[in-house]
Amino acid sequence: MKKITLSFLLILNGLLLIAQTDETFTILSPDKSLIIQVDVNEKIYYSLQVREQEIIKPSPISITLEDGEVLGENPKIRKVINDYVNEDIYPIFGNKSEIDEKYNFVEVIFKGGYSLEVRAYNDGFGYRFKSALKKDFKVVTEEVTYNFEEDYPIYISQPRTNNFQHSYEDFYNYLKLSEVSKDSMGMLPILVEAKKNVKIGLTEADLFDYPGMHLAINEKGKNSLKGVFPGYPTKTKIGGHNDFNLVVTERADYIAESPGTRNFPWRVFIVSEIDTELLDNDLVYKLSKPAEGDFSWVKPGKVAWDWWNAMNLKGVNFKSGINTETYKYFIDFAAEHGIEYVNLDEGWSDQFDLLKLDDQIDMIEILDYAKKKNVDIIVWCVARTLDAQLEEALDQFVEWGVKGIKVDFMDRDDQVMVDFYNRVAEEAAKRKLLVNFHGAYKPTGLNKTFPNVINQEAVRGLEYNKFAKPMGTTADHAVTIPFIRMLAGSMDYTPGAMVNAQSEDFVVRFDRPMSQGTRCQQLAMFIIYYSPLQMLADAPTAYEGEPEILDFLSKVPTTWDNTWVISGKVGEYAVIAKQKGEDWFVGGMTNTEARTLAVNFSFLGDGEFLAEIFKDGLNADRLGEDYIKETKTIKASNRMEFDLAPGGGFSIRITPKK
Repeated sequence: MKKITLSFLLILNGLLLIAQTDETFTILSPDKSLIIQVDVNEKIYYSLQVREQEIIKPSPISITLEDGEVLGENPKIRKVINDYVNEDIYPIFGNKSEIDEKYNFVEVIFKGGYSLEVRAYNDGFGYRFKSALKKDFKVVTEEVTYNFEEDYPIYISQPRTNNFQHSYEDFYNYLKLSEVSKDSMGMLPILVEAKKNVKIGLTEADLFDYPGMHLAINEKGKNSLKGVFPGYPTKTKIGGHNDFNLVVTERADYIAESPGTRNFPWRVFIVSEIDTELLDNDLVYKLSKPAEGDFSWVKPGKVAWDWWNAMNLKGVNFKSGINTETYKYFIDFAAEHGIEYVNLDEGWSDQFDLLKLDDQIDMIEILDYAKKKNVDIIVWCVARTLDAQLEEALDQFVEWGVKGIKVDFMDRDDQVMVDFYNRVAEEAAKRKLLVNFHGAYKPTGLNKTFPNVINQEAVRGLEYNKFAKPMGTTADHAVTIPFIRMLAGSMDYTPGAMVNAQSEDFVVRFDRPMSQGTRCQQLAMFIIYYSPLQMLADAPTAYEGEPEILDFLSKVPTTWDNTWVISGKVGEYAVIAKQKGEDWFVGGMTNTEARTLAVNFSFLGDGEFLAEIFKDGLNADRLGEDYIKETKTIKASNRMEFDLAPGGGFSIRITPKK
């Protein structure tokens, strides 16, 4: 191949990009801590250094089309564009009201109608291919390679099946690369523990019109991972849990059908040098396509939820269940305590006909009652049913006055299913309906493009304590997911259990579920887990029997103006402070190990503040529900220590002292 020799140093508005000999481009992060190198030889390679330590060795990337053409093979450079971006993003809602977006980028445009774009941020980088071909094409595969310098340990969540039919709901395993089975694959995000405390979160962003990526061991190299993708589905059958799914029975020998001109998904590398940086990272959001149009109508909030608690109402004068009286009780509860939504989950309609109601409920009466009480309604639906009735069902929901949908049992991320998410988001947005995806793949920034996609599950959440014997979900898992799963985006874990037990006393029960860990750990989840549509998992009467807890939950926000990470270590503990208006909320959690965690209140401004504190009681190591509530006057100069029981936590609401 003919070599083009380039050698110059360009500094422009803070941009530092070095293009060297033999078609090698070196892009630095604005703070110069990250060095991303792109080598254009017989193929395109990228590599990563963190503070001049090599973390990822040269790794080939390419896209193979159906006609045998390979974007990235024998590439010939036509043009190079580079620049520096320094601007602010103002999300409609999020973990903060303002996001600083600062990056260097280079786009290498190749002959043949394609290019490679790289953006380098202080907290990571991303690359993506772009095409401008004259005709549509099929993608046979995409070569995504991660050649690591050493046999690094990784945190990897692996589905129990390798047929790409799963819901992203498993524990994280801590393994060395050499210990990962060659017969398995991992779900994104994956966290790589490199040398000298550097951690790399691997995921993707801006996923449209393309399948989701998984990672597997790359047999072609030592200490190497590769991207693997579900083939385009050509045949499906009804199956899965209660026949809710469309199960793929045949796939094509290609992964995507694509228009000639497009942007491919970003391959995202989130880089941290201390674990706390993982608890406040917006890189997936930054790399995703901005929304078009007005989404100011989207209203985050808390949800009174019926399914997890099995509608276990006590002390009421009616038989609780799927009936009008029960839903009206939930609405009364929500109205009295400032809870914005009630979710009507499985059973309100025929699962396979969203226009056929259960004969025990009067939908018009329920919705009229909710409207009078200023409470909004969200309805659950099976994905394949919604797909078959999409416009008709959504129009009916709008006519009824429904404000959102919870879409469940997709359990795939091939191109057809990814397109389904986009269609639902778009059609719902036209009608000003919220969307909460369950049985879902991980977030990839769709919430930025369509802010009405207000939440996404893709986590082993509290629901597993209803049916997944013997462990359900654990306290160790609870302090792992904020560092890994939440790198991708919001997470509908559904906290709020009022029956709390230590692991030795925990049992899985479908109709009377409980949590592992303490009551105060459940409270801390409402602060630490970002969930703009946050479920209250337990029954209204369970909360009404705990007025102090209910008062706290009625006041905790679901979106924030500012986030301040105090301390944390993957899989061990996390302490985070978040601000909404004048108020601050602080949450702390530990794994199955009892520990003491400290809070320095330096994030507060001048003056005195009132701190309402919920912490593990002296007997919380035996009785998970034991807690202590106390109120103290504090200042920014104060420091407090909290003794956490195994699986424990604490929560603080801080308000200015008048």
